[in-house]
Amino acid sequence: MMTTQNRRSSVSSAVAKRQAMAANSSGLENNQTGKLNAGAAKKRPALSNISNHTTASARNSISHSSKLAPCTSKIVSIKKNISSGTAVLPASSSVRPSSKPVSIQRSDAVVPKITAIPLPATCSMDISPSHSDGSLISMDESISTSDTVRSPEVEYIDDLESAAVDSIEKKACSTLYISEHIKAAAADICKRDVLVDLESGDKIVNIDNNLVDPQLCATMACDIYTHLRASEAKKRPSTDFMAKVQKDINPSMRAILIDWLVEVAEEYRLVPDTLHLTINYIDRYLSGNLMDRQRLQLLGVACMMIASKYEEICAPQVEEFCYITDNTYFKEEVLQMESAVLNYLKFEMTAPTAKCFLRRFVRAAQGLNEVLSLQLEHLASYIAELSLLEYNMLCYAPSLIAASAIFLAKYILLPSVKPWNSTLRHYTLYQPSDLRDCVMALHSLCCNNNNSSLPAVREKYSQHKYKFVAKKYCPPTVPVEFFQNISS
Repeated sequence: MMTTQNRRSSVSSAVAKRQAMAANSSGLENNQTGKLNAGAAKKRPALSNISNHTTASARNSISHSSKLAPCTSKIVSIKKNISSGTAVLPASSSVRPSSKPVSIQRSDAVVPKITAIPLPATCSMDISPSHSDGSLISMDESISTSDTVRSPEVEYIDDLESAAVDSIEKKACSTLYISEHIKAAAADICKRDVLVDLESGDKIVNIDNNLVDPQLCATMACDIYTHLRASEAKKRPSTDFMAKVQKDINPSMRAILIDWLVEVAEEYRLVPDTLHLTINYIDRYLSGNLMDRQRLQLLGVACMMIASKYEEICAPQVEEFCYITDNTYFKEEVLQMESAVLNYLKFEMTAPTAKCFLRRFVRAAQGLNEVLSLQLEHLASYIAELSLLEYNMLCYAPSLIAASAIFLAKYILLPSVKPWNSTLRHYTLYQPSDLRDCVMALHSLCCNNNNSSLPAVREKYSQHKYKFVAKKYCPPTVPVEFFQNISS
């Protein structure tokens, strides 16, 4: 349980962040041009030329100093290029006359070191910088973004009344207690053979035995994930929309957009679910709507704004999403695209992603270990995010990608130990043979990622807060015997 001191700090941080967001919103109204003080950090380059075949003038424009993005705490200059063989497209009709489309090079991608501005002594919390004064506030890079960190709890009473706090916690635990009769009924529904000895000596570990923590939903977890497995097929995009629907964009352009969105999500400190949902919305919309390359970035920021509203406590404002595109798009255009996406998806925003399944599968992979391995968790998340960039990975279900990411992560961490066991087979409902094709595809992505011209995911997971998992050595092959089925 979280201590009263942690609760107070969590609530104070949340209140301060909301106040900062309110200040940012008012600052945007007074600074509609989006221009801040001189000498500030560079603005994130827009992807208006997403075909990314550069010209000399476009390359020169990258070196020019830009203004400060309102919610940015990092100095970023991105250079990407893709040899698509297409000429540079003219600027979109929706681009402001004062905006300078930036061509993004990929051939010899160089991403400079990110420099954080020192945090003022009077402020120690993670808040967005003010839009009105152009100041920068560094975000604490050492804070762990692990999924094992729980959401801030609400402080209902004063911290000084510790006795009352203890009383409320005891009553809550007593209220949440589930009788043995109900536990037995739940076990019958889930058909869970907990701790049953198999011929091999392997055991199925019960990972739903914590009835005290309401966030684990122990009594409902089985039904929840059964529903997610049933609904993932209904919320998946088409696997061939690039060939059958799209005429002006290709998988390389999609990969460049997603690589850029990964950096935006990391810079705004968005939760991983927001990024995964964003890609789901983009692919589902592209599965049925023709899109030209000059509006592909507009679709990306609109989908990220929708996902932020769905997942985040303090979602970035629409003006901030306009600003990170170098004001390439008007606020009205972003809102119109948001409306178009929502209407096409029929407001069905809840979609199972690989991240949803990873949470449960990580617990199953570690069994009765009370302290979750952050390396395993981060490495599996890294592998799952690599799959977002690859269009061909759409043919695999999110649950299959999550299970394969666990398989490969365990193999990378312990190459001599068979990565799959009865507990994982029981909770994922996948045999090792079911994972083979997906594991091999993910393994290829991991082995070739060091030479990739899309470095956002690799650089993200090369940080200390992610335990440097992107730098882990990936063995060149996966033993065939690891894919032998496990007897039930």
